[in-house]
Amino acid sequence: MRILLALGALAASLVAASGPVPLPERMADTGGGSQLIIAEAADAAATTGTVTWWDRRGRRWVRAGSAPARFGAKGLAEGARRRQGTNTTPTGLYELPYAFGTRPAPAGTAYRYARVTDRSWWCQDNASRAYNRWVEGLPRDCRAAEAEHLASYGTQYAHALVIGFNYDRPVRGRGAGIFLHVNGRGATAGCVSVPAGAMRRILAWADPARRPHIAVGTRTGPTAVTHY
Repeated sequence: MRILLALGALAASLVAASGPVPLPERMADTGGGSQLIIAEAADAAATTGTVTWWDRRGRRWVRAGSAPARFGAKGLAEGARRRQGTNTTPTGLYELPYAFGTRPAPAGTAYRYARVTDRSWWCQDNASRAYNRWVEGLPRDCRAAEAEHLASYGTQYAHALVIGFNYDRPVRGRGAGIFLHVNGRGATAGCVSVPAGAMRRILAWADPARRPHIAVGTRTGPTAVTHY
């Protein structure tokens, strides 16, 4: 009995010494790359939470930075069932196709970076062939009322990363224009936002050659980030 107790105490001490298992190592999938951004809220009704970014070093994930985050004004919703116009942030694991901004790319940015002009729009018109795409000048089939004029959001879109939600093969009505961007005055319309300094640090850190992804989810429940 004493031997068993001693072994149990030793095992416990080893676990304590190694510390908690990093969040990426508890996830079902991290996208296969060696960089990962995690945007996590307490629950699906939350409008705030935390963004952390991680590097894969050998067999371990190491946290590279963190910042407070904001989510949709109506919380978060499962990405596969989300509906456009609901002001919810879609949960899931997504690629990060490219970066953009109304201001020049931060020093060290490796991502392809598109500068916003007065003619830059993000089409959200379900009837348009340009649905969920950046366009320079609105095409005839994309109504201005159903598109976002990027230059009108100089603060939020000073720097941003496109989140690949509903991007490769867009499903009409699911949602368009979901980004990781700079904080505005409050909760977002469905994006994830962070302070301006954090957004600059993320862009200087992210390396497309390392195939970074973003995982968006909650701490527990059916939309827990560990499910993705």
